[in-house]
Amino acid sequence: MTQLCRVTYVACMDAVPENTQLTPDRLAEFAAIVGERYALRAEADIAPHVEEPRGLWPGNTSLVLRPKTTAEVSAIMAMAHRHRIGVVPQGGNTGLVGGSTPSIDGDQIVLSLGRMNAVREIDRLGNTMTVEAGCILENVQKAADAENRLFPLRIGSQGSCQIGGNIASNAGGTGVLAYGNTRDLVLGLEVVLPDGRIWNGLNRLKKNNTGYDLKHLFIAGEGTLGVVTAAVLKLFPKPKGTAMALAGVPSPEAALGLFSRLRDRAGGGLTAFELSGRRPFDFLYRHFADKHHDPLAAKHDWYCLIEVSSQRDQADAEAALQAGLEAGFESGEVEDAAVATSLAQQAEFWLVRENLSWAQKPEGASIKHDVSVPVAAIPSFIKAADKAVAAVEPNTRVVCFGHMGDGNLHYNLSQPEGWEPQRFRELEHEFHEAVYAVIAEHGGSISAEHGIGRMKMRTLAKLKSGPQP
Repeated sequence: MTQLCRVTYVACMDAVPENTQLTPDRLAEFAAIVGERYALRAEADIAPHVEEPRGLWPGNTSLVLRPKTTAEVSAIMAMAHRHRIGVVPQGGNTGLVGGSTPSIDGDQIVLSLGRMNAVREIDRLGNTMTVEAGCILENVQKAADAENRLFPLRIGSQGSCQIGGNIASNAGGTGVLAYGNTRDLVLGLEVVLPDGRIWNGLNRLKKNNTGYDLKHLFIAGEGTLGVVTAAVLKLFPKPKGTAMALAGVPSPEAALGLFSRLRDRAGGGLTAFELSGRRPFDFLYRHFADKHHDPLAAKHDWYCLIEVSSQRDQADAEAALQAGLEAGFESGEVEDAAVATSLAQQAEFWLVRENLSWAQKPEGASIKHDVSVPVAAIPSFIKAADKAVAAVEPNTRVVCFGHMGDGNLHYNLSQPEGWEPQRFRELEHEFHEAVYAVIAEHGGSISAEHGIGRMKMRTLAKLKSGPQP
């Protein structure tokens, strides 16, 4: 989910002057800010910064800068502003919409924030943590855990994505149901503006009603308004108990009914409710057979991964989960279920969920849709989207899974068996048009948690209207 997404900083200009090329003298000026060791110019050193996970949006640059301090970021942005040179901020470079790599023209520099990775402060009493933008998400989680606190943002790339990118893309993940998106986990920000000025909004207050809350301009802004260099994050008490289950269900309608029952019983203790069709699991067990096995005796059309947490104890979490599953069995919403009996099994369930996306890659070309609709509309959306996709190419293999509890689905499409990848990719525009039309009919969004990047810029321009008279 990066995630620090793409921006071309040509700070508020009416026209770009002719002297924007990255001359040797200007490259040397930029390098002097961070030191030659942290100014990457060799092709091999630059390569990881101009490639992205899906391999669809390659870039080109002659310089990658790796600053250590906010002051260095400020100096870089000020110089870029003076010379009208584009800057692409980059975090873990794990984004999936082409937002974290420079253009292919080679006229932009990359600003990689990985060296800015300090945990500046943890306030146990106030339940806050102040971190720099380059902190890897998993390290933020571990730092909170060491203080007996929870930072609840969980995404598949958490071992390499950085918190600045999570903020720039308003990352979602599996904890949104209980804790909200990244936007809901941020109290304050430190941001370097396009002209090099530093906005210090590192506020730790939960109540601060002194006008506009400017941090929200930068959260989900994908770097277009400034470079996030540090943040104050919210922490939570660690649950005293957690219970998990993988349930086989006959349909999305049944999954929706089960979700409602569990929410009624567990309330805010229902911390995750994931939905997946059978095909993602078929891919998973085909390509990751050495890591995963099916815990259920029979195959099911749909699956729900459920997590219930408790601030009381483990028994309370298990009782709430068990009550919801039993009600689901009685109503016919649940066909079978496997309950994790250890922390290791819980970790295995989460690994299954994280690998559903990667299991699609060996199946050839895929066309992805990170979308959201109102939770109650999920079954209707899936039916309508399946019909729309079949009208474009009936042999397309739909790979649908996602965060049912917050309405976010990864409605992905794999190429028909036996096709050449390029033949399938030529249908990408038609598939997008078909799926996004269904999204519009259901009052949904074309980007739930991945951002816009390069992938959805044209579509966004069509969907977002300007000021009205």
